[in-house]
Amino acid sequence: MESFAPTQPVATLDAEERGAFVIRVYQHLLLAIGAFVAFETVLFQTGIAEAMFDFLTGASSAWLLILGAFMVIQWMATSAAHNLENEGLQYAGLFGMAAGQALIFAPFLYYVFNDPKNGSGSVAAAAVITVAGFAGLTVVAFVTRKDLSFLRPMLMWGGIAALALIVVAVLFGFQLGIWFSVAMIALAGGAILYQTQQIMARYPSHAHVGAAVQLFASVMMLFWYVLRLVSQLRR
Repeated sequence: MESFAPTQPVATLDAEERGAFVIRVYQHLLLAIGAFVAFETVLFQTGIAEAMFDFLTGASSAWLLILGAFMVIQWMATSAAHNLENEGLQYAGLFGMAAGQALIFAPFLYYVFNDPKNGSGSVAAAAVITVAGFAGLTVVAFVTRKDLSFLRPMLMWGGIAALALIVVAVLFGFQLGIWFSVAMIALAGGAILYQTQQIMARYPSHAHVGAAVQLFASVMMLFWYVLRLVSQLRR
C-alpha cells in the first residue's frame, strides 16, 4: 500500500462523506473495468492478442519479459494513481493500469476463447464467479468489526512465493496445477478484504482514484485465477 501525506482518513469523517467516498471509489473501479474491456477489444480486433499468443507459444521464456514489463507498468500506474497533488496523473495511472492488465490478459483470453473445451462460456462463468466473490468479500470487509491488518504480512509473503513459483515454472517448463489456482484465488480474496478495510482506515477522501486502482488490481488477479481454474477443470 502507498504512503500518504498526513491527512484525515475517511473513517474519521461523518457517514455522508464516507458514503460519498465509497461511491466514488466503486465508480472509478467500474471505469477501470470498462477501460480494460475497451483495451482488450482493441487488442483482439487488431490481431495483437493473436500475435502475442503466437509469440509466447513459440518462446515460453518470453512470459518472463511480459511479466517483468507488466510489473513495471503496474508500479508506475499505482504510483501515478496515488499522486494526490495531480489529478491528471491519477487518471493516467488508472488507464495505464487498465492497459497493462489488458496486455497481460490478451494471450490468455485468446487461448481460452479458441480452446474447444472452454470458449466464451468459461470466460462468462469466470466473470460471474469473480463478481459474486468480490461482492461477498466487500460485504464481509465492510460489516466485520475485526481489524484485518494482520493479513498484510501473509499477503506479502504469499505474493513473493507465488512470483517465485511462476518464474521457476517458466524457466523449467513445468505446470502449476489446480491447487496453485485455488491458492491464488484465496490470496486475491485476502487482498480484497485487506484493501477494502484499508481504503477506509487510511485513505483521505480525495484518494478515491488510488483506492480504485488498488482494488482493480486485486479484482483482476481474482478473475485471472478463477478463469484459470475454470479452464483447468474443463480440460
